[in-house]
Amino acid sequence: MLPGAGGLSIKPPKGRRAHGVPIIESLEPVLRRLTVQRARNLPLLRGPRGGVITTAALRDATGWDELVAFLGLPGLCRHDLQHAGATRFANAGIPIHVVSDILGHASVETTRTYLHTDNSALQNAAARMNEHFGRPR
Repeated sequence: MLPGAGGLSIKPPKGRRAHGVPIIESLEPVLRRLTVQRARNLPLLRGPRGGVITTAALRDATGWDELVAFLGLPGLCRHDLQHAGATRFANAGIPIHVVSDILGHASVETTRTYLHTDNSALQNAAARMNEHFGRPR
């Protein structure tokens, strides 16, 4: 999961139960740099005054408003990324109970509300049906 003794949270998640988060290879070097020689109970990122990072500070630090404008996606919020991530995990073939654990949901029914059909899933379904109907019986 996370390299070293560091962690991604200093407070319990909303559901009050800890959950593992898989780290994709491209993020590993950044996370290693951020966690090297860091005490386990310290936050991974800090706000501008050294405290816990707030939603507003995170928005400003990431240039969120500018990014949303650049992408032409008015109304996009960071929580939408959780929906997109859940959908990508599911499309990659990760079982829904594992996606549910990653998101920290107590129920897979909650996780189902995060999953959305995208064009790649529709194209994959069409390809599979074409293959099925194209087979001689």
